[in-house]
This record gives sequence, C-alpha cells and structure tokens, in this order.
Amino acid sequence: MMAEEIKPALEAQPQTEVKPAKKIKSALQPEKSEAKETVKPEIKDIPKIQAKKYNFNFKMFGKWSTDFPVLDQGLKPYINLAPYHVPISAGRAIKKQFWKSKKSIVERLMGKLLIPGHKGKKHVWTSGVHGGKIITIYNIIKKTFEIIENKTKKNPIEVFVRALETASPKEGVATIEYGGIRYPKASDLAPQRRIDLALRWMTQGAFTASRKNKKHMWDALAEEIIAASNNDVTKSTCLAKKLELERQSAANR
Repeated sequence: MMAEEIKPALEAQPQTEVKPAKKIKSALQPEKSEAKETVKPEIKDIPKIQAKKYNFNFKMFGKWSTDFPVLDQGLKPYINLAPYHVPISAGRAIKKQFWKSKKSIVERLMGKLLIPGHKGKKHVWTSGVHGGKIITIYNIIKKTFEIIENKTKKNPIEVFVRALETASPKEGVATIEYGGIRYPKASDLAPQRRIDLALRWMTQGAFTASRKNKKHMWDALAEEIIAASNNDVTKSTCLAKKLELERQSAANR
C-alpha cells in the first residue's frame, strides 16, 4: 500500500526537462549575424570614394572641378569625371576589357594629342608638340582650358564634355561581305567608338589648323572645342566629319 501512495505523489511533482548538450551549447553562444555582401567598386569610382572618405577637394589641374552631369545618357558610363589633380594614370587601369573608359576623359584627350601627326597608319610628324613628351601635352591642355575659360567664362572641362557629346556620331558605315562582294551598310556606333572618333577628329582638326599657320596648338584646340560645344559646323572640323559620316550612313541604310 505504501508504494501505491508514493507513486501518484511522485507523478504530481513538476518534472524538469533536461536539454541535450548540443542545445545548451547553442543557447549559450550568441547568434551569428548574417554576412553582408560586399560589392567591389569599379576602378573609375575609387577616386570619388576616396575623396568622399578623406574630404579631398580635388580639382583638375588644381583649378576646375568635375562635379557636373553628363547629359548624353549613352555616353555617361564611358566618360570618367573622377576627381584627379594630375590626370596621368601611367597605365594603371589597363587590366579590364574596356580599360579606356576607366581613364579620366582629360587623360584620353592627352593620349590623342600625343599622336595627331598620323597620316594613314604612319606617324609622319614627330617634332615639336608631337614628340611624345607627356609634360608638353600636359602644358598644352592646361593652356587650352585657360583660353576656353577666358573666352566662355565657364568651366572649361564642362565645355569640353559638351563638345564631345555634340561631336560624337551616332551612326557609321560597316563593310559587309556576302558572296564575295563587299558593300557598305549603315550601323549604330558603340558609345566608346563614338568618343574615340570625336577625340580623334578634335585633335586632328586642331593639328591641321596649327601646323602650317602662325597659330599655337593650344589656340587651335581651344577654338575647336568651343566651336564643337556651340554646334558651329563652319568652324569645327570634328562636326563636319561627323555630319559627313552620318550622311554616308543614311545613304547606305
């Protein structure tokens, strides 16, 4: 009888649950926070991030800011306006496919000025401002921007970008071979190709205007950029070549 009385008394007592060792261990440890995905910035965005982080007030050539928008949305990813004091990268951004677009747009203009004396595929004129010295080209670009600022009373780099947007062609001519016969066909141009052609025509037009005349290279380049930004076909060589290319494209459409 004693055993029968003890049994319901024991059942009435609250029983404590014993957690397994693994559950106790996980309860003692703090919950791990979810790892955040890190997105690496592009090469052309690194100077902007550094300037924002360290409060750098970089200006091109120490004078002009690049804090203005690109109006042509097709060219916007290919015009780098990162804040550089000296726009010379020495080839540090050539590890990707479209490495030209990672360079500063002013540096790309300097690269085109190194070889405006090409005739066909040969470098015909190699003297004077075409000797391949980067410091010579640097001084030419600086003088050019100073002349543009004095004449237009605007930011010369913004005037230069507006000239690129105006002078870059939208259509070109591609050669198609079909059945052993080649014939031209109209085609749309890639944004990087558009900028390349505008820079080439701009520098070659300034070279042609200054080579056999009593005019400095910086004066001729400043006049070419101002005329292109104002959409003046009569004074701009690059605009004339753009209209000629688009006319050929329309004829072969």
